[in-house]
Amino acid sequence: MTDRPNVLWIMADQLRFDYLSCYGHPHLHTPHIDALAERGVRFSNAYVQSPVCGPSRMSAYTGRYVRSHGSTWNGMPLRVGEPTLGDHLREAGARAVLVGKTHMVADAEGMAWLGIDPASEIGVRVSECGFEPFERDDGLHPDSPRQKWSDYDDYLVAHGYASDNPWEDFANSGKDASGELLSAWLLKNSRMPANVPEEHSETAYMTNRAMAFMEEAASDGRPWVCHLSYIKPHWPYIVPAPYHDMFDERHIVDPIRSEAERDTDHPLVRAYHEARVCKSFSRDHVREHVIPAYMGLIKQLDDNLGRLFAWMNETGLSENTIIAFTSDHGDYMGDHWMGDKDFYHEMAVKVPLIIADPRPAGNASRGTVSDALVEMIDLAPTFMTAVGCAPKPHVIEGRDLTPILHGHDGFSRHYVISEHDYHWSDMARTLEQPQEDARTTMIFDGRWKYIRCEGFRPVLFDLETDPHELVDLGASELPEHVEVRERSAAALLEWATRHHTRITAKPELLVRQGKTSESGILIGFWDEAEYEEATGIPFDSLKPQGRP
Repeated sequence: MTDRPNVLWIMADQLRFDYLSCYGHPHLHTPHIDALAERGVRFSNAYVQSPVCGPSRMSAYTGRYVRSHGSTWNGMPLRVGEPTLGDHLREAGARAVLVGKTHMVADAEGMAWLGIDPASEIGVRVSECGFEPFERDDGLHPDSPRQKWSDYDDYLVAHGYASDNPWEDFANSGKDASGELLSAWLLKNSRMPANVPEEHSETAYMTNRAMAFMEEAASDGRPWVCHLSYIKPHWPYIVPAPYHDMFDERHIVDPIRSEAERDTDHPLVRAYHEARVCKSFSRDHVREHVIPAYMGLIKQLDDNLGRLFAWMNETGLSENTIIAFTSDHGDYMGDHWMGDKDFYHEMAVKVPLIIADPRPAGNASRGTVSDALVEMIDLAPTFMTAVGCAPKPHVIEGRDLTPILHGHDGFSRHYVISEHDYHWSDMARTLEQPQEDARTTMIFDGRWKYIRCEGFRPVLFDLETDPHELVDLGASELPEHVEVRERSAAALLEWATRHHTRITAKPELLVRQGKTSESGILIGFWDEAEYEEATGIPFDSLKPQGRP
């Protein structure tokens, strides 16, 4: 076992933290993910920096908050020059490799302005969020402007599943008794088996591709961080047999919601309730159709991870590979009368996070649960430490989780932050909210969840007395709630006014600039004696050699 382990960073898309048996789901058993938790640390309070794919991932890949990297919505390019995990790893002689989804959009205008050829080595790195793309696949293809024809489409055609859109016609559609294709974009078709065998599905295919990368990397010699990023259980909600009918209405947990929530006086929350996806998932028959398919997709993912972990054990890779498992955000599934994601209740903004470090230092924490407040941006510095990167506190805003993984003290955080830009949405149109004000920010200290809503009053939940977040205290006049809102707003202001963009100011540069006498720049000294008293340095020593 070398001193520099590899890292397999697994991310599922739109996976709720509470839809795993190790996080308490009563009917959905995920033994392979549970076994990973037994080999490492399960985090019970892990939060994403945005409850939507693109900005959440850009924060994960940069180790920086959304307000810092500026990619605030899906399809919004990550600007040229924004340093990523891959950039830091390369400096330490390690690889950052992508197998799956990133939701990254390249800053084509910025590259053109700087004269960077997108096909060049630098251009590819900029376009792929710092990763080497062993296999890039964001789903939604080949008709999406963000994802054209892919290797997975070629794979389907090569196995006899040919059409103008194999991804949709086979992996994401079903067939009725007469053979007619039924698109999984329509939620009524979610309970059908996908029109492709399980072994040729997206989840199985990407698992195979991860194994192919690890086989190829064996001859390279450099440590690697492989980001295995699954497209599912993200919509379209459809799963191949036999997973399509493993679950039914008996396995659906009752929704977390109350009639009182619908009576809210908050304009933005009301607008959420009136959005199409929320109105749809608020209907019981929609939940009854979609949730069994969603559970089947998670069960399929767990089985494929079991296949992957067994292969890693057989090849010896498990002995020197840290495995991290997480999600980019959750899914409302009708809770709080909402659907999809995009707000800050626990099922949307809190995610599963399990990290298993096989090295002896990890023995002290195996099988434990950490209730520390952690953020998705903490993964970048954790992986950097593992492969020997020097810390970069002037760039990375996350915090290294290694002390927790190795059973030591030294990790603490007072609150977590998440942000959302909803300018694109039904809510912004309903409220006629201008783009610059269509944004919200959450700060959560482990008990009080405060949500700043530009142009509207805040939302406040007390998770100690109201763990299901059913009672909004944002307008409460009780002194305790007024004080909490003021304290939360002050903490949010303190966070927002930090140096989030001073990424070129390395610590050694700041130290050097503080010692101006070393460069012969003297400011404010009256005479030689005053200088020598203040610095302890003989004034004559400042004279260049040979100077009279």
